[in-house]
Amino acid sequence: MTDAGFSGEVASERAWRLIRADILRGALTPGQKLRLEGLRESYGVGVGTLRESLSRLITERLVVAEGQRGFEVAPFSAKELRELAQLRLLLEGHALEHALRAGDVEWEARVVAAHHKLSQMEDRLHAGDGKALEPWRRFDSEFHRTLISACGSRALMAAHGTVFDRYLRYQNLALGFRGDIAVREHRALRDAAIRRDAAAAREILSAHILGGVEHALAGGTL
Repeated sequence: MTDAGFSGEVASERAWRLIRADILRGALTPGQKLRLEGLRESYGVGVGTLRESLSRLITERLVVAEGQRGFEVAPFSAKELRELAQLRLLLEGHALEHALRAGDVEWEARVVAAHHKLSQMEDRLHAGDGKALEPWRRFDSEFHRTLISACGSRALMAAHGTVFDRYLRYQNLALGFRGDIAVREHRALRDAAIRRDAAAAREILSAHILGGVEHALAGGTL
């Protein structure tokens, strides 16, 4: 298959989006070689389009170029996870403070709704329903993004989104569901947000993120 029928821009955007999603969810694993012929068959686009998409993923630090040897998925490391966690905490904590000051009743409703969906998946995971894992990951991301959505800064949201997505790759492959601890932290974050307690929200967020990192490192995947 090739990208015939798509404009160059549309084909490149589509390939970037699909490859990026496969990296973030772990279908393309850390260190995996990205051979152009295999990618061409998998994603239905030409080699030139693939090079454009992979170059874009290099700037996002999700892919690395191996000189004349081609491309591979960016590796994992405990050091990078810790760095991403600190960056996420810095950006998300700052955005959370602004959101708590600026959020209106509609924002409160979105926060409560996002937490409700997340808590439903947490209940299912507690009950041993493995099918809830993928929607739990999606709703976990949605909850955290909703919490800061009223911060009033597109630049801050974009910067957070870049770091958060790279952090998600670790979450999808190494962090997993932490059971009652995560459930309590999510509930406490929701409650602190609704009562506009920025100090408590930042403290809970810090414990939540750093606790997730330690959980991942203890698992031995990294």
